[in-house]
Amino acid sequence: MTPAPDPSTRAPHPPAPLRVADPVTHVERVEPGPRPEGPYRVADTAHPTGPAKPDTHPVKADPADPAAGDPAANAPAADGPAVRLTMTEAAIPAEGGPARGNPARNAPAGDDPAAGRPDRRATRRAADPATGGPAQGNAARNAPAGDDPAGDAPAGGGPAGGRLSGDGLSGDGLAGGGPGRGATTGTADLAGGDLARRATADPLFRLVAYALEAAHGRPPAAVWSAPYTFHLGSPGLVAAAGWPTAAAAAPRADGMVRLSSLSHPADSCDLPLTLSGPPPAAPAWAARPYAVLRAMARAGYGRGGTDLHVQGSLTAAAGLATAEPADCAVALAVADAHTPPAGGPPDRAHLARLLAEAVPDGDDTLRRAALFARPGTALLLAAEPPPHRYVTFDPAASGARLVLVAVRGEPADRPADLARAVACARRAGALSAWPPGPAAARPGRSVLVLLPEARLAAVRAAVGEDFRGRARPVPRFLNIAVAGAARREE
Repeated sequence: MTPAPDPSTRAPHPPAPLRVADPVTHVERVEPGPRPEGPYRVADTAHPTGPAKPDTHPVKADPADPAAGDPAANAPAADGPAVRLTMTEAAIPAEGGPARGNPARNAPAGDDPAAGRPDRRATRRAADPATGGPAQGNAARNAPAGDDPAGDAPAGGGPAGGRLSGDGLSGDGLAGGGPGRGATTGTADLAGGDLARRATADPLFRLVAYALEAAHGRPPAAVWSAPYTFHLGSPGLVAAAGWPTAAAAAPRADGMVRLSSLSHPADSCDLPLTLSGPPPAAPAWAARPYAVLRAMARAGYGRGGTDLHVQGSLTAAAGLATAEPADCAVALAVADAHTPPAGGPPDRAHLARLLAEAVPDGDDTLRRAALFARPGTALLLAAEPPPHRYVTFDPAASGARLVLVAVRGEPADRPADLARAVACARRAGALSAWPPGPAAARPGRSVLVLLPEARLAAVRAAVGEDFRGRARPVPRFLNIAVAGAARREE
Protein backbone atom coordinates (compact mmCIF):
# COMPACT_ATOMS: atom_id res chain seq x y z
CA MET A 1 0.00 0.00 0.00
CA THR A 2 1.44 3.24 -1.08
CA PRO A 3 1.48 5.78 1.75
CA ALA A 4 -0.27 9.10 1.26
CA PRO A 5 2.08 11.93 0.37
CA ASP A 6 3.08 14.24 3.12
CA PRO A 7 1.44 17.68 2.58
CA SER A 8 4.53 19.39 3.87
CA THR A 9 6.60 17.86 1.09
CA ARG A 10 4.10 18.56 -1.74
CA ALA A 11 5.37 20.91 -4.43
CA PRO A 12 3.60 24.25 -4.16
CA HIS A 13 1.16 25.18 -6.90
CA PRO A 14 1.48 28.57 -8.59
CA PRO A 15 -0.79 31.13 -6.99
CA ALA A 16 -4.18 31.52 -8.67
CA PRO A 17 -4.94 34.82 -10.37
CA LEU A 18 -6.81 37.28 -8.18
CA ARG A 19 -9.74 39.24 -9.58
CA VAL A 20 -10.83 42.38 -7.78
CA ALA A 21 -14.01 43.90 -9.24
CA ASP A 22 -15.95 47.01 -8.23
CA PRO A 23 -19.64 45.97 -8.10
CA VAL A 24 -20.71 49.48 -9.12
CA THR A 25 -18.37 50.34 -11.96
CA HIS A 26 -17.53 46.74 -12.99
CA VAL A 27 -13.85 47.65 -13.13
CA GLU A 28 -11.83 44.46 -12.73
CA ARG A 29 -8.12 44.05 -12.12
CA VAL A 30 -6.34 40.78 -12.95
CA GLU A 31 -3.59 40.10 -10.44
CA PRO A 32 -1.63 36.82 -10.98
CA GLY A 33 0.16 35.98 -7.77
CA PRO A 34 1.95 38.91 -6.25
CA ARG A 35 0.29 42.17 -7.25
CA PRO A 36 2.30 43.74 -10.07
CA GLU A 37 1.36 46.99 -11.74
CA GLY A 38 -1.08 45.36 -14.16
CA PRO A 39 -3.58 46.89 -16.56
CA TYR A 40 -7.14 47.73 -15.58
CA ARG A 41 -9.88 45.90 -17.40
CA VAL A 42 -13.52 46.82 -17.82
CA ALA A 43 -15.81 43.81 -17.44
CA ASP A 44 -18.29 43.15 -20.23
CA THR A 45 -21.57 43.96 -18.50
CA ALA A 46 -23.63 42.61 -21.38
CA HIS A 47 -21.82 39.26 -21.29
CA PRO A 48 -20.42 38.81 -17.75
CA THR A 49 -18.91 35.49 -18.64
CA GLY A 50 -17.14 36.78 -21.71
CA PRO A 51 -13.62 38.11 -21.90
CA ALA A 52 -12.74 41.35 -20.22
CA LYS A 53 -12.15 44.38 -22.40
CA PRO A 54 -9.17 46.65 -21.92
CA ASP A 55 -9.87 50.19 -20.79
CA THR A 56 -8.78 52.54 -23.56
CA HIS A 57 -9.73 55.78 -21.76
CA PRO A 58 -6.77 56.90 -19.64
CA VAL A 59 -7.39 59.47 -16.97
CA LYS A 60 -6.24 62.94 -17.97
CA ALA A 61 -5.66 66.09 -15.97
CA ASP A 62 -8.49 68.60 -15.99
CA PRO A 63 -7.43 71.37 -18.45
CA ALA A 64 -9.98 73.74 -16.89
CA ASP A 65 -8.07 73.74 -13.62
CA PRO A 66 -4.41 74.49 -14.38
CA ALA A 67 -3.72 74.94 -10.68
CA ALA A 68 -4.95 71.45 -9.73
CA GLY A 69 -2.33 69.70 -7.68
CA ASP A 70 -0.21 72.81 -7.38
CA PRO A 71 0.32 73.40 -3.66
CA ALA A 72 1.51 76.93 -4.30
CA ALA A 73 -1.67 77.79 -6.16
CA ASN A 74 -3.88 76.26 -3.48
CA ALA A 75 -2.10 77.77 -0.51
CA PRO A 76 -4.15 80.28 1.48
CA ALA A 77 -3.33 83.88 0.78
CA ALA A 78 -1.62 85.75 3.55
CA ASP A 79 -3.30 88.77 5.02
CA GLY A 80 -2.23 91.83 3.11
CA PRO A 81 -1.58 95.30 4.42
CA ALA A 82 -4.42 97.50 5.54
CA VAL A 83 -6.32 99.06 2.67
CA ARG A 84 -6.93 102.78 2.74
CA LEU A 85 -10.05 103.82 0.86
CA THR A 86 -10.03 107.31 -0.56
CA MET A 87 -12.78 109.38 -2.13
CA THR A 88 -11.70 111.35 -5.17
CA GLU A 89 -13.96 114.11 -6.38
CA ALA A 90 -15.02 113.64 -9.98
CA ALA A 91 -15.22 116.45 -12.47
CA ILE A 92 -18.58 118.11 -12.89
CA PRO A 93 -19.46 118.72 -16.54
CA ALA A 94 -21.39 121.88 -15.62
CA GLU A 95 -18.29 123.38 -14.03
CA GLY A 96 -16.01 122.39 -16.88
CA GLY A 97 -13.21 121.28 -14.58
CA PRO A 98 -10.75 118.55 -15.49
CA ALA A 99 -11.56 115.08 -14.33
CA ARG A 100 -9.68 113.94 -11.28
CA GLY A 101 -9.17 110.44 -10.02
CA ASN A 102 -9.92 107.43 -12.16
CA PRO A 103 -11.08 108.61 -15.62
CA ALA A 104 -12.90 105.34 -16.20
CA ARG A 105 -15.10 106.00 -13.17
CA ASN A 106 -15.69 109.61 -14.16
CA ALA A 107 -17.24 108.60 -17.47
CA PRO A 108 -21.01 109.08 -17.72
CA ALA A 109 -22.78 106.08 -16.29
CA GLY A 110 -25.14 104.23 -18.56
CA ASP A 111 -26.71 100.94 -17.62
CA ASP A 112 -25.59 99.66 -14.28
CA PRO A 113 -22.65 97.32 -15.00
CA ALA A 114 -23.03 95.73 -11.59
CA ALA A 115 -26.49 94.60 -12.58
CA GLY A 116 -25.23 92.84 -15.68
CA ARG A 117 -28.29 93.72 -17.73
CA PRO A 118 -27.47 96.10 -20.60
CA ASP A 119 -30.36 98.01 -22.14
CA ARG A 120 -31.18 96.14 -25.34
CA ARG A 121 -33.86 98.49 -26.63
CA ALA A 122 -32.30 99.87 -29.78
CA THR A 123 -35.03 102.43 -30.50
CA ARG A 124 -34.28 104.68 -27.51
CA ARG A 125 -30.65 105.69 -27.20
CA ALA A 126 -30.97 109.37 -26.41
CA ALA A 127 -28.95 110.37 -23.36
CA ASP A 128 -30.87 110.42 -20.10
CA PRO A 129 -30.05 113.78 -18.48
CA ALA A 130 -30.68 112.37 -15.04
CA THR A 131 -28.03 109.66 -15.04
CA GLY A 132 -25.77 110.67 -17.91
CA GLY A 133 -26.27 107.34 -19.67
CA PRO A 134 -28.58 105.76 -22.21
CA ALA A 135 -32.23 106.27 -21.42
CA GLN A 136 -34.01 103.29 -19.98
CA GLY A 137 -37.44 104.48 -20.94
CA ASN A 138 -40.31 102.85 -22.68
CA ALA A 139 -40.02 103.75 -26.36
CA ALA A 140 -39.66 100.14 -27.43
CA ARG A 141 -42.18 98.56 -25.10
CA ASN A 142 -44.12 97.19 -28.08
CA ALA A 143 -41.09 95.30 -29.38
CA PRO A 144 -40.94 91.60 -28.46
CA ALA A 145 -38.62 91.06 -25.51
CA GLY A 146 -36.10 88.29 -26.04
CA ASP A 147 -34.17 86.38 -23.43
CA ASP A 148 -31.52 88.36 -21.65
CA PRO A 149 -28.31 86.30 -21.70
CA ALA A 150 -26.70 88.63 -19.16
CA GLY A 151 -29.26 87.90 -16.48
CA ASP A 152 -26.94 85.71 -14.47
CA ALA A 153 -25.43 88.70 -12.69
CA PRO A 154 -26.99 89.91 -9.47
CA ALA A 155 -29.22 92.90 -9.65
CA GLY A 156 -27.32 96.09 -8.85
CA GLY A 157 -24.26 94.17 -7.55
CA GLY A 158 -26.18 92.45 -4.90
CA PRO A 159 -26.58 88.66 -4.28
CA ALA A 160 -26.58 86.49 -7.38
CA GLY A 161 -29.29 84.11 -6.28
CA GLY A 162 -30.65 81.27 -8.35
CA ARG A 163 -32.54 81.74 -11.55
CA LEU A 164 -36.10 80.48 -11.63
CA SER A 165 -36.89 77.98 -14.35
CA GLY A 166 -39.27 78.83 -17.12
CA ASP A 167 -41.76 76.21 -15.96
CA GLY A 168 -42.01 77.82 -12.53
CA LEU A 169 -43.68 80.94 -13.89
CA SER A 170 -45.31 79.64 -17.02
CA GLY A 171 -48.36 81.31 -18.45
CA ASP A 172 -50.49 78.28 -17.61
CA GLY A 173 -49.99 78.92 -13.91
CA LEU A 174 -51.07 82.56 -13.89
CA ALA A 175 -54.21 83.42 -12.01
CA GLY A 176 -56.63 85.68 -13.79
CA GLY A 177 -54.92 85.34 -17.12
CA GLY A 178 -57.85 86.83 -18.98
CA PRO A 179 -58.49 90.47 -19.76
CA GLY A 180 -58.11 92.98 -16.99
CA ARG A 181 -61.02 93.70 -14.73
CA GLY A 182 -60.61 97.44 -15.16
CA ALA A 183 -60.56 99.42 -18.37
CA THR A 184 -57.11 100.47 -19.52
CA THR A 185 -55.91 103.56 -21.26
CA GLY A 186 -54.47 101.72 -24.21
CA THR A 187 -50.86 102.68 -23.45
CA ALA A 188 -50.04 99.42 -21.69
CA ASP A 189 -48.25 96.63 -23.49
CA LEU A 190 -46.84 93.23 -22.63
CA ALA A 191 -43.17 94.17 -22.08
CA GLY A 192 -43.56 93.99 -18.31
CA GLY A 193 -45.74 90.90 -18.52
CA ASP A 194 -43.14 89.13 -20.64
CA LEU A 195 -40.68 89.65 -17.80
CA ALA A 196 -42.60 87.16 -15.64
CA ARG A 197 -42.04 84.41 -18.19
CA ARG A 198 -38.40 85.08 -19.02
CA ALA A 199 -36.21 82.45 -17.40
CA THR A 200 -33.08 84.63 -17.54
CA ALA A 201 -34.63 87.62 -15.75
CA ASP A 202 -33.83 88.42 -12.15
CA PRO A 203 -36.08 86.37 -9.82
CA LEU A 204 -37.27 89.45 -7.93
CA PHE A 205 -38.47 91.21 -11.07
CA ARG A 206 -40.07 88.07 -12.44
CA LEU A 207 -41.87 87.67 -9.14
CA VAL A 208 -43.14 91.25 -9.11
CA ALA A 209 -44.42 91.03 -12.68
CA TYR A 210 -46.09 87.70 -11.98
CA ALA A 211 -47.59 88.87 -8.68
CA LEU A 212 -49.26 91.89 -10.31
CA GLU A 213 -50.84 89.70 -12.97
CA ALA A 214 -51.88 87.07 -10.41
CA ALA A 215 -53.40 89.66 -8.08
CA HIS A 216 -55.06 91.98 -10.60
CA GLY A 217 -55.51 89.89 -13.73
CA ARG A 218 -53.37 92.00 -16.08
CA PRO A 219 -49.67 92.05 -16.95
CA PRO A 220 -47.67 95.11 -15.97
CA ALA A 221 -46.91 97.87 -18.45
CA ALA A 222 -43.67 98.76 -16.65
CA VAL A 223 -41.43 97.25 -13.98
CA TRP A 224 -38.89 99.51 -12.29
CA SER A 225 -36.33 98.87 -9.59
CA ALA A 226 -34.78 101.38 -7.20
CA PRO A 227 -31.80 100.59 -4.95
CA TYR A 228 -31.69 100.83 -1.19
CA THR A 229 -29.53 103.79 -0.24
CA PHE A 230 -27.41 104.80 2.74
CA HIS A 231 -25.43 107.67 4.23
CA LEU A 232 -21.64 107.64 4.35
CA GLY A 233 -21.15 109.37 7.67
CA SER A 234 -20.70 112.87 6.24
CA PRO A 235 -23.46 115.44 5.70
CA GLY A 236 -24.99 115.15 2.25
CA LEU A 237 -22.85 112.19 1.19
CA VAL A 238 -24.96 109.19 0.12
CA ALA A 239 -24.65 106.09 -2.07
CA ALA A 240 -26.79 103.26 -3.42
CA ALA A 241 -26.57 99.59 -2.46
CA GLY A 242 -26.93 96.70 -4.89
CA TRP A 243 -30.17 95.52 -3.28
CA PRO A 244 -33.33 96.70 -5.09
CA THR A 245 -36.97 97.41 -4.40
CA ALA A 246 -39.22 96.71 -7.39
CA ALA A 247 -42.59 98.10 -8.48
CA ALA A 248 -44.83 96.86 -11.29
CA ALA A 249 -47.62 99.08 -12.63
CA ALA A 250 -50.47 98.79 -15.13
CA PRO A 251 -52.71 101.75 -16.08
CA ARG A 252 -56.47 101.88 -15.52
CA ALA A 253 -59.25 104.21 -16.67
CA ASP A 254 -61.94 103.79 -13.99
CA GLY A 255 -60.43 105.99 -11.29
CA MET A 256 -59.46 103.10 -9.01
CA VAL A 257 -56.13 102.25 -7.41
CA ARG A 258 -55.40 98.63 -6.54
CA LEU A 259 -52.37 98.02 -4.33
CA SER A 260 -50.72 94.72 -3.40
CA SER A 261 -47.47 93.44 -1.93
CA LEU A 262 -46.21 89.98 -1.10
CA SER A 263 -44.89 91.44 2.15
CA HIS A 264 -48.52 92.12 3.12
CA PRO A 265 -50.47 89.34 1.40
CA ALA A 266 -53.60 89.85 3.50
CA ASP A 267 -53.68 93.63 3.08
CA SER A 268 -54.27 94.21 -0.62
CA CYS A 269 -56.72 97.02 -1.22
CA ASP A 270 -58.86 98.73 -3.87
CA LEU A 271 -59.14 102.48 -3.30
CA PRO A 272 -60.74 105.36 -5.21
CA LEU A 273 -58.16 107.81 -6.52
CA THR A 274 -58.99 111.25 -5.14
CA LEU A 275 -56.84 114.26 -5.94
CA SER A 276 -57.74 116.28 -2.85
CA GLY A 277 -59.32 115.91 0.54
CA PRO A 278 -58.58 113.29 3.15
CA PRO A 279 -57.31 109.98 1.78
CA PRO A 280 -59.56 106.93 2.05
CA ALA A 281 -59.01 104.38 4.79
CA ALA A 282 -56.24 102.00 3.78
CA PRO A 283 -53.90 99.44 5.39
CA ALA A 284 -50.90 101.02 7.07
CA TRP A 285 -48.42 99.81 4.47
CA ALA A 286 -50.50 101.22 1.57
CA ALA A 287 -50.82 104.77 2.93
CA ARG A 288 -47.46 105.90 1.56
CA PRO A 289 -47.79 104.39 -1.95
CA TYR A 290 -51.26 105.94 -2.15
CA ALA A 291 -49.84 109.36 -1.22
CA VAL A 292 -47.29 108.98 -4.04
CA LEU A 293 -50.03 107.98 -6.51
CA ARG A 294 -52.11 111.02 -5.57
CA ALA A 295 -49.15 113.33 -6.13
CA MET A 296 -48.44 111.67 -9.46
CA ALA A 297 -52.08 112.01 -10.52
CA ARG A 298 -52.10 115.72 -9.63
CA ALA A 299 -49.03 116.09 -11.87
CA GLY A 300 -50.84 114.36 -14.74
CA TYR A 301 -49.62 110.76 -14.35
CA GLY A 302 -52.31 108.12 -13.95
CA ARG A 303 -55.46 110.08 -13.22
CA GLY A 304 -57.45 107.11 -14.50
CA GLY A 305 -56.03 104.83 -11.81
CA THR A 306 -53.27 102.24 -11.51
CA ASP A 307 -52.76 98.62 -10.56
CA LEU A 308 -49.56 98.51 -8.48
CA HIS A 309 -47.47 95.81 -6.86
CA VAL A 310 -44.45 96.64 -4.69
CA GLN A 311 -41.85 94.25 -3.33
CA GLY A 312 -38.44 94.74 -1.72
CA SER A 313 -35.45 92.42 -1.50
CA LEU A 314 -34.70 93.43 2.11
CA THR A 315 -36.84 93.82 5.20
CA ALA A 316 -36.71 96.40 7.96
CA ALA A 317 -34.49 94.01 9.94
CA ALA A 318 -31.56 94.97 7.71
CA GLY A 319 -31.61 98.49 9.09
CA LEU A 320 -31.64 100.26 5.71
CA ALA A 321 -34.40 102.72 4.83
CA THR A 322 -37.15 100.86 2.96
CA ALA A 323 -39.65 103.65 2.23
CA GLU A 324 -37.47 105.93 0.08
CA PRO A 325 -36.50 103.33 -2.57
CA ALA A 326 -40.14 102.21 -2.72
CA ASP A 327 -41.21 105.84 -3.31
CA CYS A 328 -38.83 106.09 -6.27
CA ALA A 329 -39.74 102.72 -7.77
CA VAL A 330 -43.47 103.51 -7.53
CA ALA A 331 -43.11 106.99 -9.05
CA LEU A 332 -40.98 105.76 -11.95
CA ALA A 333 -43.21 102.76 -12.69
CA VAL A 334 -46.39 104.86 -12.64
CA ALA A 335 -44.89 107.63 -14.78
CA ASP A 336 -43.62 105.06 -17.26
CA ALA A 337 -46.88 103.10 -17.41
CA HIS A 338 -48.93 106.24 -18.10
CA THR A 339 -46.54 107.78 -20.65
CA PRO A 340 -46.98 107.07 -24.38
CA PRO A 341 -44.07 105.21 -25.97
CA ALA A 342 -42.87 108.36 -27.73
CA GLY A 343 -42.97 110.41 -24.55
CA GLY A 344 -39.39 109.75 -23.48
CA PRO A 345 -38.04 108.52 -20.14
CA PRO A 346 -39.44 109.88 -16.87
CA ASP A 347 -37.98 113.19 -15.74
CA ARG A 348 -36.17 112.16 -12.57
CA ALA A 349 -35.56 115.68 -11.30
CA HIS A 350 -39.27 116.43 -11.66
CA LEU A 351 -40.17 113.21 -9.85
CA ALA A 352 -37.74 114.04 -7.03
CA ARG A 353 -39.57 117.33 -6.46
CA LEU A 354 -42.96 115.59 -6.55
CA LEU A 355 -41.85 113.04 -3.99
CA ALA A 356 -40.42 115.70 -1.69
CA GLU A 357 -43.84 117.40 -1.69
CA ALA A 358 -45.92 114.20 -1.48
CA VAL A 359 -43.93 112.58 1.35
CA PRO A 360 -42.24 115.44 3.23
CA ASP A 361 -41.35 113.23 6.19
CA GLY A 362 -39.04 111.07 4.05
CA ASP A 363 -35.29 111.41 3.63
CA ASP A 364 -34.91 113.40 0.41
CA THR A 365 -31.16 112.72 0.23
CA LEU A 366 -31.78 108.97 0.12
CA ARG A 367 -34.41 109.42 -2.58
CA ARG A 368 -32.00 111.44 -4.70
CA ALA A 369 -29.37 108.76 -4.28
CA ALA A 370 -31.87 106.17 -5.56
CA LEU A 371 -32.68 108.36 -8.57
CA PHE A 372 -29.21 109.63 -9.54
CA ALA A 373 -26.58 107.21 -8.19
CA ARG A 374 -23.81 105.76 -10.31
CA PRO A 375 -21.90 102.50 -9.74
CA GLY A 376 -18.72 102.94 -7.74
CA THR A 377 -19.52 106.53 -6.77
CA ALA A 378 -21.20 108.48 -4.00
CA LEU A 379 -23.37 111.56 -4.35
CA LEU A 380 -22.46 114.81 -2.60
CA LEU A 381 -25.71 116.75 -2.40
CA ALA A 382 -25.82 120.53 -2.16
CA ALA A 383 -28.57 123.08 -1.55
CA GLU A 384 -27.59 125.25 -4.52
CA PRO A 385 -26.80 124.27 -8.15
CA PRO A 386 -25.38 121.93 -9.13
CA PRO A 387 -27.72 119.87 -6.94
CA HIS A 388 -25.30 116.96 -6.66
CA ARG A 389 -21.75 115.99 -7.51
CA TYR A 390 -20.12 112.59 -7.77
CA VAL A 391 -17.14 111.37 -5.76
CA THR A 392 -15.43 108.04 -6.24
CA PHE A 393 -16.40 105.45 -3.65
CA ASP A 394 -15.51 101.97 -4.87
CA PRO A 395 -14.38 99.63 -2.08
CA ALA A 396 -13.93 96.66 -4.42
CA ALA A 397 -11.50 98.60 -6.62
CA SER A 398 -9.39 99.35 -3.53
CA GLY A 399 -9.24 95.77 -2.32
CA ALA A 400 -11.77 96.46 0.41
CA ARG A 401 -15.22 95.17 1.27
CA LEU A 402 -18.27 97.05 2.52
CA VAL A 403 -20.60 94.97 4.71
CA LEU A 404 -23.74 95.73 6.68
CA VAL A 405 -23.74 94.25 10.19
CA ALA A 406 -27.29 93.93 11.56
CA VAL A 407 -27.92 92.94 15.19
CA ARG A 408 -30.87 90.76 16.14
CA GLY A 409 -31.52 91.42 19.81
CA GLU A 410 -34.31 93.29 21.54
CA PRO A 411 -34.69 97.00 20.68
CA ALA A 412 -33.39 98.05 24.10
CA ASP A 413 -30.21 96.01 23.59
CA ARG A 414 -29.40 97.15 20.05
CA PRO A 415 -27.20 100.17 20.85
CA ALA A 416 -24.97 98.09 23.15
CA ASP A 417 -24.88 95.19 20.70
CA LEU A 418 -23.92 97.48 17.83
CA ALA A 419 -21.13 99.05 19.85
CA ARG A 420 -19.86 95.61 20.83
CA ALA A 421 -19.96 94.38 17.23
CA VAL A 422 -18.04 97.43 15.99
CA ALA A 423 -15.40 97.00 18.70
CA CYS A 424 -14.91 93.35 17.77
CA ALA A 425 -14.71 94.21 14.08
CA ARG A 426 -12.09 96.89 14.67
CA ARG A 427 -9.93 94.55 16.73
CA ALA A 428 -10.12 91.99 13.90
CA GLY A 429 -8.97 94.49 11.26
CA ALA A 430 -11.94 96.64 10.19
CA LEU A 431 -10.99 100.10 8.94
CA SER A 432 -14.08 102.13 9.86
CA ALA A 433 -17.75 101.84 10.76
CA TRP A 434 -20.73 104.21 10.67
CA PRO A 435 -24.55 104.01 10.79
CA PRO A 436 -26.40 103.86 7.44
CA GLY A 437 -28.83 106.59 8.51
CA PRO A 438 -28.26 110.30 9.08
CA ALA A 439 -25.61 111.22 11.60
CA ALA A 440 -28.19 112.84 13.89
CA ALA A 441 -30.47 109.79 13.90
CA ARG A 442 -30.73 107.44 16.84
CA PRO A 443 -28.81 104.14 16.62
CA GLY A 444 -30.76 101.67 14.54
CA ARG A 445 -30.41 97.99 13.79
CA SER A 446 -27.18 97.98 11.79
CA VAL A 447 -23.86 99.60 10.99
CA LEU A 448 -21.80 99.73 7.79
CA VAL A 449 -18.29 98.36 8.19
CA LEU A 450 -15.42 98.95 5.76
CA LEU A 451 -12.64 96.38 5.97
CA PRO A 452 -9.87 94.86 3.87
CA GLU A 453 -11.20 91.98 1.85
CA ALA A 454 -8.61 89.65 3.35
CA ARG A 455 -9.96 90.35 6.85
CA LEU A 456 -13.60 89.55 6.15
CA ALA A 457 -13.46 85.99 7.51
CA ALA A 458 -11.53 87.14 10.59
CA VAL A 459 -14.05 89.91 11.32
CA ARG A 460 -17.01 87.58 10.96
CA ALA A 461 -15.36 85.00 13.21
CA ALA A 462 -14.46 87.55 15.89
CA VAL A 463 -17.96 89.03 16.03
CA GLY A 464 -19.65 85.63 15.98
CA GLU A 465 -17.40 84.20 18.70
CA ASP A 466 -18.01 87.17 20.97
CA PHE A 467 -21.80 87.04 20.63
CA ARG A 468 -22.02 83.26 20.98
CA GLY A 469 -19.83 83.40 24.07
CA ARG A 470 -22.35 85.77 25.68
CA ALA A 471 -25.35 83.72 24.50
CA ARG A 472 -26.49 86.58 22.26
CA PRO A 473 -27.94 86.24 18.73
CA VAL A 474 -25.08 86.47 16.24
CA PRO A 475 -25.40 89.54 13.97
CA ARG A 476 -26.04 89.06 10.28
CA PHE A 477 -23.52 90.19 7.66
CA LEU A 478 -24.76 91.52 4.33
CA ASN A 479 -22.42 92.35 1.44
CA ILE A 480 -22.98 95.82 -0.02
CA ALA A 481 -21.96 96.72 -3.57
CA VAL A 482 -22.00 100.42 -4.49
CA ALA A 483 -24.56 100.31 -7.30
CA GLY A 484 -26.27 102.54 -9.82
CA ALA A 485 -29.60 104.38 -9.87
CA ALA A 486 -33.15 103.19 -10.40
CA ARG A 487 -33.74 101.55 -13.75
CA ARG A 488 -36.46 100.08 -15.95
CA GLU A 489 -36.33 96.31 -15.97
CA GLU A 490 -36.66 95.00 -19.49
